[in-house]
Amino acid sequence: MSGFDVLTRGDVLDSALRARDYLVSCGVPGALAAKDPRLWGRRAVDHSRLGWLDLPFASRGLLNQVNGLVAEARQSGLDHIVLIGVGAESLAAQAIVEAHAPALAGAGGPPGETGGGAGAELTVLDGGDTAALAFAMERLDRTLVVLASKAGVSLEGDAYRRIFAEAFRERGLSEREIAGRFLVITDHGSPLHDFARQCGYRIGLTDPYLPGHYGALSAYGLVPAVLAGADADRLLDEAASLVPSLAKDEDNPGLLLGAVIGGCAQQEPGGLARDKVLLREPGGPGALSAWISQLLAVGTGKRGRGVLAFEPSGGRGGFPDVHGVSINPKSAAQDDSDTSVWAPLGAQFLLWEYATAVAGWLLGVNPFEAGSTVVQEAEDDAASLLRTASSGSLTAEKPVYVEDGIEVHADFPWPPGAELQTVLGGLVASVPNDGYLSVMTYLSGDFSGRYLAPSLARGSGRPVAYGPGPGYPHATGPVHKDGPGNGAFLIITGDPAPGDALAGHPVPGRPYSLAQLRLARALGELRALRERRLPVIRLHLRDPIEGAGKLTEAVRAVAGARRP
Repeated sequence: MSGFDVLTRGDVLDSALRARDYLVSCGVPGALAAKDPRLWGRRAVDHSRLGWLDLPFASRGLLNQVNGLVAEARQSGLDHIVLIGVGAESLAAQAIVEAHAPALAGAGGPPGETGGGAGAELTVLDGGDTAALAFAMERLDRTLVVLASKAGVSLEGDAYRRIFAEAFRERGLSEREIAGRFLVITDHGSPLHDFARQCGYRIGLTDPYLPGHYGALSAYGLVPAVLAGADADRLLDEAASLVPSLAKDEDNPGLLLGAVIGGCAQQEPGGLARDKVLLREPGGPGALSAWISQLLAVGTGKRGRGVLAFEPSGGRGGFPDVHGVSINPKSAAQDDSDTSVWAPLGAQFLLWEYATAVAGWLLGVNPFEAGSTVVQEAEDDAASLLRTASSGSLTAEKPVYVEDGIEVHADFPWPPGAELQTVLGGLVASVPNDGYLSVMTYLSGDFSGRYLAPSLARGSGRPVAYGPGPGYPHATGPVHKDGPGNGAFLIITGDPAPGDALAGHPVPGRPYSLAQLRLARALGELRALRERRLPVIRLHLRDPIEGAGKLTEAVRAVAGARRP
Protein backbone atom coordinates (compact mmCIF):
# COMPACT_ATOMS: atom_id res chain seq x y z
CA MET A 1 0.00 0.00 0.00
CA SER A 2 1.49 3.33 -1.10
CA GLY A 3 -1.40 5.79 -0.66
CA PHE A 4 -3.21 7.13 2.36
CA ASP A 5 -6.72 8.33 3.01
CA VAL A 6 -9.20 8.96 5.82
CA LEU A 7 -12.88 8.40 5.17
CA THR A 8 -15.58 9.20 7.72
CA ARG A 9 -19.34 8.96 7.54
CA GLY A 10 -22.59 9.38 9.46
CA ASP A 11 -22.96 11.76 12.38
CA VAL A 12 -19.22 11.53 13.00
CA LEU A 13 -18.72 13.31 9.69
CA ASP A 14 -20.71 16.35 10.89
CA SER A 15 -18.61 16.68 14.05
CA ALA A 16 -15.39 16.16 12.12
CA LEU A 17 -16.15 18.77 9.46
CA ARG A 18 -17.09 21.39 12.06
CA ALA A 19 -13.89 20.68 13.97
CA ARG A 20 -11.79 20.75 10.80
CA ASP A 21 -13.21 24.09 9.72
CA TYR A 22 -12.44 25.51 13.16
CA LEU A 23 -8.88 24.14 13.02
CA VAL A 24 -8.32 25.73 9.61
CA SER A 25 -9.78 29.07 10.72
CA CYS A 26 -7.32 29.08 13.64
CA GLY A 27 -4.37 28.31 11.36
CA VAL A 28 -3.52 25.05 13.10
CA PRO A 29 -2.31 23.04 10.05
CA GLY A 30 0.21 25.67 8.95
CA ALA A 31 1.41 26.38 12.49
CA LEU A 32 1.86 22.70 13.29
CA ALA A 33 3.74 22.03 10.05
CA ALA A 34 6.00 24.98 10.89
CA LYS A 35 6.54 23.49 14.38
CA ASP A 36 5.21 26.64 16.03
CA PRO A 37 5.00 25.88 19.78
CA ARG A 38 2.73 28.87 20.39
CA LEU A 39 -0.23 26.68 19.43
CA TRP A 40 -0.27 25.51 23.05
CA GLY A 41 0.64 28.80 24.66
CA ARG A 42 3.81 30.84 24.66
CA ARG A 43 5.57 28.72 27.26
CA ALA A 44 3.63 25.45 27.16
CA VAL A 45 5.58 23.61 24.45
CA ASP A 46 9.23 23.91 23.53
CA HIS A 47 10.00 23.97 19.78
CA SER A 48 12.12 20.84 20.11
CA ARG A 49 9.13 18.86 21.39
CA LEU A 50 7.83 18.97 17.82
CA GLY A 51 10.91 17.30 16.36
CA TRP A 52 8.91 14.13 15.62
CA LEU A 53 7.68 15.87 12.47
CA ASP A 54 11.25 15.69 11.09
CA LEU A 55 11.89 12.03 11.91
CA PRO A 56 10.93 10.63 8.46
CA PHE A 57 14.05 12.43 7.20
CA ALA A 58 16.24 12.84 10.28
CA SER A 59 16.17 9.11 11.12
CA ARG A 60 17.86 8.16 7.85
CA GLY A 61 21.22 9.01 9.37
CA LEU A 62 20.41 6.60 12.19
CA LEU A 63 19.91 3.75 9.74
CA ASN A 64 23.46 4.09 8.43
CA GLN A 65 24.74 3.47 11.94
CA VAL A 66 22.35 0.61 12.61
CA ASN A 67 23.24 -1.22 9.39
CA GLY A 68 26.77 -1.64 10.63
CA LEU A 69 25.49 -3.02 13.93
CA VAL A 70 23.22 -5.45 12.08
CA ALA A 71 26.12 -6.75 10.00
CA GLU A 72 28.24 -7.20 13.12
CA ALA A 73 25.43 -9.02 14.95
CA ARG A 74 24.78 -11.40 12.06
CA GLN A 75 28.48 -12.13 11.70
CA SER A 76 28.50 -13.07 15.38
CA GLY A 77 25.46 -15.31 14.91
CA LEU A 78 23.12 -13.02 16.86
CA ASP A 79 19.76 -13.10 15.09
CA HIS A 80 17.42 -13.29 18.09
CA ILE A 81 16.64 -9.82 19.43
CA VAL A 82 15.20 -9.50 22.93
CA LEU A 83 13.63 -6.09 23.47
CA ILE A 84 13.14 -5.08 27.09
CA GLY A 85 10.81 -2.11 27.34
CA VAL A 86 7.49 -1.27 28.98
CA GLY A 87 4.86 0.66 27.03
CA ALA A 88 5.76 3.01 24.19
CA GLU A 89 9.39 1.88 24.07
CA SER A 90 8.42 -1.59 22.80
CA LEU A 91 5.09 -1.28 20.97
CA ALA A 92 6.32 0.57 17.87
CA ALA A 93 9.16 -1.88 17.22
CA GLN A 94 6.79 -4.80 17.63
CA ALA A 95 4.32 -3.22 15.20
CA ILE A 96 7.07 -2.69 12.62
CA VAL A 97 8.24 -6.30 12.78
CA GLU A 98 4.67 -7.59 12.61
CA ALA A 99 3.94 -5.52 9.51
CA HIS A 100 7.17 -6.42 7.74
CA ALA A 101 6.86 -10.15 8.37
CA PRO A 102 3.11 -10.94 8.24
CA ALA A 103 3.64 -14.60 7.44
CA LEU A 104 5.87 -15.09 10.44
CA ALA A 105 4.36 -12.69 12.96
CA GLY A 106 3.59 -14.44 16.21
CA ALA A 107 4.22 -17.90 14.74
CA GLY A 108 6.18 -20.53 16.57
CA GLY A 109 6.53 -18.66 19.83
CA PRO A 110 4.71 -17.30 22.85
CA PRO A 111 3.04 -13.91 23.09
CA GLY A 112 5.71 -11.28 22.60
CA GLU A 113 7.65 -13.29 20.01
CA THR A 114 7.52 -11.98 16.46
CA GLY A 115 9.21 -13.21 13.33
CA GLY A 116 11.45 -10.81 11.49
CA GLY A 117 13.03 -10.87 8.07
CA ALA A 118 16.06 -12.88 7.00
CA GLY A 119 15.48 -15.50 9.72
CA ALA A 120 15.65 -13.02 12.58
CA GLU A 121 13.29 -12.91 15.56
CA LEU A 122 12.07 -10.28 18.00
CA THR A 123 10.96 -11.22 21.51
CA VAL A 124 9.46 -8.43 23.61
CA LEU A 125 9.74 -8.64 27.40
CA ASP A 126 7.63 -6.14 29.33
CA GLY A 127 7.33 -7.99 32.63
CA GLY A 128 3.99 -9.60 31.98
CA ASP A 129 4.74 -13.16 30.94
CA THR A 130 7.49 -15.64 31.85
CA ALA A 131 6.63 -17.72 28.76
CA ALA A 132 8.31 -15.12 26.56
CA LEU A 133 11.34 -15.14 28.87
CA ALA A 134 11.54 -18.94 28.69
CA PHE A 135 11.45 -18.71 24.88
CA ALA A 136 14.34 -16.24 24.96
CA MET A 137 16.42 -18.24 27.42
CA GLU A 138 16.36 -21.20 25.01
CA ARG A 139 18.13 -19.02 22.42
CA LEU A 140 20.86 -17.48 24.54
CA ASP A 141 23.61 -18.50 22.15
CA ARG A 142 22.19 -16.21 19.45
CA THR A 143 20.57 -13.49 21.56
CA LEU A 144 21.26 -9.76 21.57
CA VAL A 145 19.46 -7.89 24.35
CA VAL A 146 18.12 -4.39 23.67
CA LEU A 147 17.18 -2.36 26.74
CA ALA A 148 15.04 0.65 25.80
CA SER A 149 14.01 3.41 28.21
CA LYS A 150 13.87 7.19 28.05
CA ALA A 151 14.82 7.60 31.67
CA GLY A 152 16.27 5.10 34.12
CA VAL A 153 15.99 1.34 34.23
CA SER A 154 12.49 0.12 35.06
CA LEU A 155 11.95 -2.62 37.62
CA GLU A 156 11.44 -5.10 34.79
CA GLY A 157 14.45 -3.78 32.89
CA ASP A 158 16.66 -4.21 35.93
CA ALA A 159 15.35 -7.75 36.61
CA TYR A 160 15.68 -8.98 33.04
CA ARG A 161 19.10 -7.40 32.58
CA ARG A 162 20.35 -9.18 35.69
CA ILE A 163 18.82 -12.49 34.64
CA PHE A 164 20.37 -12.36 31.16
CA ALA A 165 23.76 -11.23 32.44
CA GLU A 166 23.81 -14.12 34.93
CA ALA A 167 22.71 -16.58 32.24
CA PHE A 168 25.46 -15.40 29.88
CA ARG A 169 27.93 -15.68 32.75
CA GLU A 170 26.86 -19.27 33.39
CA ARG A 171 27.48 -19.98 29.70
CA GLY A 172 31.10 -19.01 30.24
CA LEU A 173 31.06 -15.56 28.64
CA SER A 174 33.54 -13.04 29.97
CA GLU A 175 32.35 -9.71 31.33
CA ARG A 176 33.50 -8.03 28.13
CA GLU A 177 31.59 -10.56 26.01
CA ILE A 178 28.51 -10.08 28.19
CA ALA A 179 28.68 -6.31 27.69
CA GLY A 180 28.77 -6.97 23.94
CA ARG A 181 25.44 -8.77 24.18
CA PHE A 182 23.63 -5.64 25.38
CA LEU A 183 22.50 -2.56 23.48
CA VAL A 184 20.93 0.32 25.38
CA ILE A 185 18.63 2.84 23.69
CA THR A 186 18.04 5.89 25.83
CA ASP A 187 18.08 9.68 25.91
CA HIS A 188 21.33 11.56 25.89
CA GLY A 189 22.25 12.35 29.50
CA SER A 190 19.61 10.10 31.08
CA PRO A 191 20.39 8.00 34.18
CA LEU A 192 20.34 4.91 31.97
CA HIS A 193 22.91 6.54 29.68
CA ASP A 194 25.37 6.90 32.57
CA PHE A 195 24.64 3.38 33.82
CA ALA A 196 25.14 1.80 30.39
CA ARG A 197 28.42 3.65 29.92
CA GLN A 198 29.70 2.30 33.23
CA CYS A 199 28.73 -1.24 32.22
CA GLY A 200 30.47 -0.94 28.83
CA TYR A 201 27.27 -1.60 26.87
CA ARG A 202 26.68 -0.41 23.33
CA ILE A 203 24.60 2.76 23.47
CA GLY A 204 22.17 4.33 21.02
CA LEU A 205 21.22 7.85 22.06
CA THR A 206 18.06 9.77 21.26
CA ASP A 207 16.84 13.34 21.62
CA PRO A 208 15.82 13.95 25.26
CA TYR A 209 13.25 16.52 24.12
CA LEU A 210 11.41 14.02 21.90
CA PRO A 211 8.24 12.86 23.70
CA GLY A 212 8.43 9.12 24.37
CA HIS A 213 4.98 8.44 22.96
CA TYR A 214 6.05 10.23 19.74
CA GLY A 215 9.15 8.09 19.20
CA ALA A 216 7.92 5.41 16.79
CA LEU A 217 10.16 6.66 13.99
CA SER A 218 13.10 7.29 16.32
CA ALA A 219 15.69 4.83 17.60
CA TYR A 220 13.13 3.37 20.02
CA GLY A 221 11.03 1.99 17.21
CA LEU A 222 13.56 1.57 14.43
CA VAL A 223 16.68 0.05 15.99
CA PRO A 224 15.13 -3.12 17.48
CA ALA A 225 13.03 -3.62 14.35
CA VAL A 226 16.02 -3.27 11.99
CA LEU A 227 18.04 -5.67 14.12
CA ALA A 228 15.14 -8.11 13.77
CA GLY A 229 15.20 -7.79 9.98
CA ALA A 230 12.61 -5.10 9.19
CA ASP A 231 13.03 -2.72 6.26
CA ALA A 232 13.21 0.69 7.93
CA ASP A 233 14.13 2.50 4.71
CA ARG A 234 10.74 1.57 3.30
CA LEU A 235 9.07 2.60 6.57
CA LEU A 236 10.64 6.08 6.44
CA ASP A 237 9.73 6.43 2.77
CA GLU A 238 6.10 5.70 3.70
CA ALA A 239 6.16 8.35 6.41
CA ALA A 240 7.93 10.91 4.21
CA SER A 241 5.29 10.54 1.52
CA LEU A 242 2.70 11.85 3.98
CA VAL A 243 4.63 14.94 5.10
CA PRO A 244 3.69 17.35 2.26
CA SER A 245 -0.04 16.89 2.90
CA LEU A 246 0.27 17.75 6.60
CA ALA A 247 0.74 21.46 5.89
CA LYS A 248 -2.46 21.70 3.84
CA ASP A 249 -5.86 22.98 4.86
CA GLU A 250 -7.54 20.62 2.38
CA ASP A 251 -6.73 16.99 1.55
CA ASN A 252 -4.90 16.65 4.84
CA PRO A 253 -5.66 13.17 6.25
CA GLY A 254 -3.92 13.94 9.54
CA LEU A 255 -6.06 17.03 10.05
CA LEU A 256 -9.26 15.13 9.27
CA LEU A 257 -8.37 12.23 11.56
CA GLY A 258 -7.48 14.65 14.36
CA ALA A 259 -10.76 16.48 13.78
CA VAL A 260 -12.59 13.15 14.01
CA ILE A 261 -10.89 12.12 17.27
CA GLY A 262 -10.92 15.55 18.93
CA GLY A 263 -14.25 16.70 17.54
CA CYS A 264 -16.05 13.59 18.73
CA ALA A 265 -14.41 13.77 22.16
CA GLN A 266 -15.73 17.27 22.77
CA GLN A 267 -19.01 17.37 24.64
CA GLU A 268 -21.97 17.96 22.36
CA PRO A 269 -24.80 20.33 23.29
CA GLY A 270 -26.84 17.29 24.33
CA GLY A 271 -24.17 16.32 26.83
CA LEU A 272 -22.61 13.39 24.98
CA ALA A 273 -18.88 13.15 24.30
CA ARG A 274 -17.75 10.35 22.01
CA ASP A 275 -14.39 10.07 23.71
CA LYS A 276 -13.93 6.32 23.17
CA VAL A 277 -12.51 4.72 20.05
CA LEU A 278 -13.03 1.15 18.90
CA LEU A 279 -9.98 0.14 16.85
CA ARG A 280 -10.29 -2.57 14.22
CA GLU A 281 -7.50 -4.20 12.22
CA PRO A 282 -8.16 -6.73 9.42
CA GLY A 283 -6.24 -9.54 11.12
CA GLY A 284 -7.44 -8.71 14.62
CA PRO A 285 -5.85 -6.39 17.18
CA GLY A 286 -2.07 -6.24 17.00
CA ALA A 287 0.82 -4.11 18.17
CA LEU A 288 -0.26 -1.18 15.97
CA SER A 289 -3.61 -0.93 17.78
CA ALA A 290 -1.78 -1.15 21.12
CA TRP A 291 0.61 1.61 20.01
CA ILE A 292 -2.29 3.86 18.93
CA SER A 293 -4.01 3.21 22.26
CA GLN A 294 -0.99 4.36 24.27
CA LEU A 295 -0.44 7.38 22.01
CA LEU A 296 -4.02 8.56 22.51
CA ALA A 297 -3.97 7.79 26.24
CA VAL A 298 -0.73 9.63 26.98
CA GLY A 299 -1.34 12.43 24.47
CA THR A 300 -4.88 13.30 25.57
CA GLY A 301 -5.27 11.84 29.08
CA LYS A 302 -4.89 15.02 31.11
CA ARG A 303 -6.92 17.53 33.14
CA GLY A 304 -10.02 15.38 33.31
CA ARG A 305 -10.07 14.74 29.56
CA GLY A 306 -8.84 11.97 27.34
CA VAL A 307 -9.54 9.46 24.57
CA LEU A 308 -9.52 5.76 25.40
CA ALA A 309 -9.20 3.05 22.75
CA PHE A 310 -10.79 -0.40 22.87
CA GLU A 311 -10.48 -3.67 20.97
CA PRO A 312 -13.53 -5.23 19.28
CA SER A 313 -14.12 -7.97 21.85
CA GLY A 314 -14.58 -5.31 24.53
CA GLY A 315 -16.73 -2.95 22.48
CA ARG A 316 -19.52 -4.95 20.91
CA GLY A 317 -22.86 -3.24 21.01
CA GLY A 318 -24.17 0.18 20.12
CA PHE A 319 -22.48 2.40 22.68
CA PRO A 320 -23.44 6.00 21.88
CA ASP A 321 -20.14 7.43 23.17
CA VAL A 322 -17.95 5.06 21.13
CA HIS A 323 -16.99 5.54 17.52
CA GLY A 324 -15.29 2.87 15.45
CA VAL A 325 -12.08 3.35 13.47
CA SER A 326 -10.92 0.69 11.01
CA ILE A 327 -7.25 0.55 10.07
CA ASN A 328 -6.63 -0.47 6.47
CA PRO A 329 -9.99 -2.21 5.94
CA LYS A 330 -10.10 -4.36 2.83
CA SER A 331 -13.13 -2.60 1.41
CA ALA A 332 -14.84 0.69 2.22
CA ALA A 333 -18.17 -0.75 1.12
CA GLN A 334 -17.92 -3.63 3.61
CA ASP A 335 -16.57 -1.55 6.49
CA ASP A 336 -19.22 -0.50 8.99
CA SER A 337 -16.93 1.65 11.17
CA ASP A 338 -17.55 5.37 11.48
CA THR A 339 -14.06 6.14 10.17
CA SER A 340 -11.63 4.23 7.96
CA VAL A 341 -7.90 4.95 7.78
CA TRP A 342 -5.79 3.66 4.90
CA ALA A 343 -2.02 4.06 5.02
CA PRO A 344 1.13 1.92 5.10
CA LEU A 345 2.69 1.53 8.52
CA GLY A 346 5.23 4.36 8.31
CA ALA A 347 2.49 6.79 7.32
CA GLN A 348 0.18 5.34 10.01
CA PHE A 349 2.71 6.28 12.69
CA LEU A 350 3.03 9.88 11.51
CA LEU A 351 -0.68 10.18 10.72
CA TRP A 352 -1.76 9.17 14.23
CA GLU A 353 0.92 11.31 15.89
CA TYR A 354 -0.28 14.35 13.95
CA ALA A 355 -3.94 13.51 14.64
CA THR A 356 -3.24 13.16 18.37
CA ALA A 357 -1.58 16.58 18.40
CA VAL A 358 -4.64 18.07 16.67
CA ALA A 359 -7.08 16.27 18.96
CA GLY A 360 -5.14 17.48 22.00
CA TRP A 361 -5.34 21.06 20.74
CA LEU A 362 -9.10 20.74 20.32
CA LEU A 363 -9.44 19.31 23.83
CA GLY A 364 -7.28 22.04 25.34
CA VAL A 365 -4.48 19.76 26.54
CA ASN A 366 -0.77 19.66 25.77
CA PRO A 367 -0.23 16.36 23.91
CA PHE A 368 3.57 16.47 24.25
CA GLU A 369 3.69 16.29 28.01
CA ALA A 370 4.41 12.83 29.32
CA GLY A 371 1.47 13.29 31.64
CA SER A 372 1.66 13.55 35.39
CA THR A 373 3.70 11.22 37.55
CA VAL A 374 0.89 8.65 37.78
CA VAL A 375 2.84 5.91 36.00
CA GLN A 376 6.04 6.53 37.94
CA GLU A 377 4.13 6.67 41.22
CA ALA A 378 2.82 3.13 40.73
CA GLU A 379 6.30 1.84 39.88
CA ASP A 380 7.85 3.60 42.87
CA ASP A 381 5.20 2.08 45.11
CA ALA A 382 5.98 -1.37 43.71
CA ALA A 383 9.68 -0.79 44.35
CA SER A 384 8.92 0.09 47.97
CA LEU A 385 6.96 -3.12 48.38
CA LEU A 386 9.78 -5.16 46.87
CA ARG A 387 12.33 -3.76 49.28
CA THR A 388 10.52 -5.68 52.00
CA ALA A 389 10.08 -8.84 49.92
CA SER A 390 12.80 -10.80 51.72
CA SER A 391 11.02 -10.34 55.05
CA GLY A 392 7.79 -12.04 53.98
CA SER A 393 4.55 -11.22 52.18
CA LEU A 394 4.31 -8.17 49.98
CA THR A 395 1.01 -7.17 51.52
CA ALA A 396 -0.73 -7.70 54.83
CA GLU A 397 -4.14 -7.30 53.18
CA LYS A 398 -6.34 -10.35 53.78
CA PRO A 399 -9.00 -11.42 51.28
CA VAL A 400 -12.51 -10.54 52.32
CA TYR A 401 -13.77 -13.70 50.69
CA VAL A 402 -12.42 -16.86 49.02
CA GLU A 403 -14.38 -18.97 46.56
CA ASP A 404 -12.98 -21.98 44.68
CA GLY A 405 -9.43 -20.80 45.22
CA ILE A 406 -10.19 -17.23 44.07
CA GLU A 407 -9.36 -14.58 46.65
CA VAL A 408 -11.45 -11.41 46.57
CA HIS A 409 -9.61 -8.29 47.74
CA ALA A 410 -11.91 -5.32 48.13
CA ASP A 411 -11.92 -2.27 50.36
CA PHE A 412 -15.58 -2.46 51.33
CA PRO A 413 -17.51 -4.66 53.82
CA TRP A 414 -18.47 -8.05 52.44
CA PRO A 415 -22.24 -8.65 52.67
CA PRO A 416 -23.36 -11.90 54.36
CA GLY A 417 -24.18 -14.68 51.92
CA ALA A 418 -22.49 -12.95 48.99
CA GLU A 419 -20.47 -14.84 46.40
CA LEU A 420 -18.04 -14.11 43.58
CA GLN A 421 -20.85 -13.40 41.13
CA THR A 422 -22.19 -10.80 43.56
CA VAL A 423 -18.98 -8.83 43.78
CA LEU A 424 -18.50 -8.94 40.02
CA GLY A 425 -22.07 -7.76 39.60
CA GLY A 426 -21.38 -4.94 42.01
CA LEU A 427 -18.29 -3.93 40.04
CA VAL A 428 -20.09 -3.77 36.68
CA ALA A 429 -22.93 -1.86 38.33
CA SER A 430 -20.42 0.74 39.54
CA VAL A 431 -19.50 1.71 35.98
CA PRO A 432 -20.96 5.18 35.22
CA ASN A 433 -23.35 5.58 32.31
CA ASP A 434 -20.59 7.35 30.39
CA GLY A 435 -17.82 5.14 31.75
CA TYR A 436 -16.02 1.91 31.00
CA LEU A 437 -14.57 -1.16 32.69
CA SER A 438 -10.87 -2.01 32.52
CA VAL A 439 -9.40 -5.47 33.14
CA MET A 440 -5.71 -5.71 33.98
CA THR A 441 -4.17 -9.19 34.21
CA TYR A 442 -0.90 -9.90 35.99
CA LEU A 443 -0.56 -13.56 35.03
CA SER A 444 1.77 -15.78 33.07
CA GLY A 445 0.24 -17.67 30.17
CA ASP A 446 -2.38 -16.96 27.54
CA PHE A 447 -5.34 -16.11 29.82
CA SER A 448 -6.19 -12.45 29.42
CA GLY A 449 -9.00 -9.96 29.71
CA ARG A 450 -9.89 -10.82 26.13
CA TYR A 451 -11.79 -13.88 27.43
CA LEU A 452 -13.79 -11.82 29.91
CA ALA A 453 -14.44 -8.65 27.92
CA PRO A 454 -17.51 -9.74 25.88
CA SER A 455 -19.39 -10.98 28.95
CA LEU A 456 -18.40 -7.96 31.04
CA ALA A 457 -19.53 -5.63 28.25
CA ARG A 458 -22.92 -7.35 28.14
CA GLY A 459 -23.25 -7.34 31.92
CA SER A 460 -22.29 -3.68 32.37
CA GLY A 461 -23.77 -2.32 29.18
CA ARG A 462 -20.49 -0.44 28.76
CA PRO A 463 -17.29 -1.00 26.75
CA VAL A 464 -14.42 -2.95 28.30
CA ALA A 465 -10.72 -2.23 27.87
CA TYR A 466 -8.12 -4.80 28.83
CA GLY A 467 -4.46 -5.67 28.70
CA PRO A 468 -1.64 -7.42 30.57
CA GLY A 469 0.23 -5.68 33.34
CA PRO A 470 2.48 -3.90 33.78
CA GLY A 471 2.67 -2.98 30.09
CA TYR A 472 -0.97 -2.03 29.56
CA PRO A 473 -1.44 0.19 32.66
CA HIS A 474 1.99 1.72 32.00
CA ALA A 475 1.00 2.64 28.44
CA THR A 476 -2.53 3.85 29.14
CA GLY A 477 -2.28 4.98 32.79
CA PRO A 478 -2.64 8.72 32.13
CA VAL A 479 -6.12 8.44 30.63
CA HIS A 480 -7.28 6.12 33.43
CA LYS A 481 -5.96 8.31 36.24
CA ASP A 482 -5.75 11.85 34.86
CA GLY A 483 -8.56 11.53 32.31
CA PRO A 484 -12.35 11.73 32.79
CA GLY A 485 -12.18 9.49 35.88
CA ASN A 486 -15.14 7.33 34.82
CA GLY A 487 -13.53 3.90 34.80
CA ALA A 488 -14.01 0.86 37.04
CA PHE A 489 -11.18 -1.63 37.33
CA LEU A 490 -10.69 -5.36 37.76
CA ILE A 491 -7.13 -6.44 38.57
CA ILE A 492 -6.38 -10.17 38.31
CA THR A 493 -3.28 -11.64 39.92
CA GLY A 494 -2.29 -15.24 40.58
CA ASP A 495 0.20 -17.66 42.02
CA PRO A 496 2.71 -19.06 39.52
CA ALA A 497 1.27 -21.80 37.34
CA PRO A 498 2.46 -25.36 38.06
CA GLY A 499 5.68 -25.99 36.18
CA ASP A 500 6.48 -22.29 35.75
CA ALA A 501 9.97 -22.46 37.22
CA LEU A 502 10.96 -19.02 35.95
CA ALA A 503 8.24 -17.29 37.98
CA GLY A 504 10.00 -18.32 41.17
CA HIS A 505 13.39 -17.49 39.69
CA PRO A 506 15.17 -15.15 42.09
CA VAL A 507 16.34 -11.97 40.44
CA PRO A 508 20.16 -12.01 40.82
CA GLY A 509 21.24 -9.48 43.44
CA ARG A 510 17.65 -8.67 44.46
CA PRO A 511 15.58 -9.99 47.38
CA TYR A 512 12.61 -11.01 45.21
CA SER A 513 11.52 -13.31 42.40
CA LEU A 514 9.83 -12.49 39.09
CA ALA A 515 6.49 -13.62 40.54
CA GLN A 516 6.92 -11.20 43.44
CA LEU A 517 7.86 -8.45 41.02
CA ARG A 518 4.70 -9.04 39.01
CA LEU A 519 2.53 -9.04 42.15
CA ALA A 520 4.19 -5.87 43.45
CA ARG A 521 3.41 -4.15 40.17
CA ALA A 522 -0.24 -5.14 40.50
CA LEU A 523 -0.40 -3.93 44.09
CA GLY A 524 1.19 -0.62 43.13
CA GLU A 525 -1.44 -0.15 40.43
CA LEU A 526 -4.21 -1.13 42.83
CA ARG A 527 -3.12 1.42 45.40
CA ALA A 528 -2.81 4.17 42.78
CA LEU A 529 -6.39 3.57 41.64
CA ARG A 530 -7.68 3.46 45.21
CA GLU A 531 -5.97 6.74 46.01
CA ARG A 532 -8.01 8.32 43.23
CA ARG A 533 -11.19 6.78 44.69
CA LEU A 534 -11.86 4.78 41.54
CA PRO A 535 -13.84 1.53 41.95
CA VAL A 536 -11.36 -1.36 41.84
CA ILE A 537 -11.34 -5.01 42.91
CA ARG A 538 -8.42 -7.45 42.89
CA LEU A 539 -9.00 -11.15 42.34
CA HIS A 540 -6.11 -13.48 43.13
CA LEU A 541 -6.12 -16.96 41.55
CA ARG A 542 -4.42 -19.45 43.86
CA ASP A 543 -4.45 -21.93 40.97
CA PRO A 544 -4.27 -19.79 37.81
CA ILE A 545 -5.45 -22.56 35.49
CA GLU A 546 -8.51 -23.69 37.47
CA GLY A 547 -9.14 -20.17 38.71
CA ALA A 548 -9.31 -18.79 35.17
CA GLY A 549 -12.04 -21.27 34.32
CA LYS A 550 -14.03 -20.48 37.47
CA LEU A 551 -13.67 -16.75 36.91
CA THR A 552 -14.86 -17.06 33.31
CA GLU A 553 -17.96 -18.94 34.49
CA ALA A 554 -18.74 -16.28 37.10
CA VAL A 555 -18.38 -13.47 34.56
CA ARG A 556 -20.72 -15.27 32.15
CA ALA A 557 -23.27 -15.53 34.93
CA VAL A 558 -23.00 -11.78 35.48
CA ALA A 559 -23.61 -11.24 31.76
CA GLY A 560 -26.82 -13.25 32.08
CA ALA A 561 -28.22 -10.53 34.34
CA ARG A 562 -27.59 -7.76 31.83
CA ARG A 563 -27.64 -4.23 33.18
CA PRO A 564 -30.57 -2.19 31.79
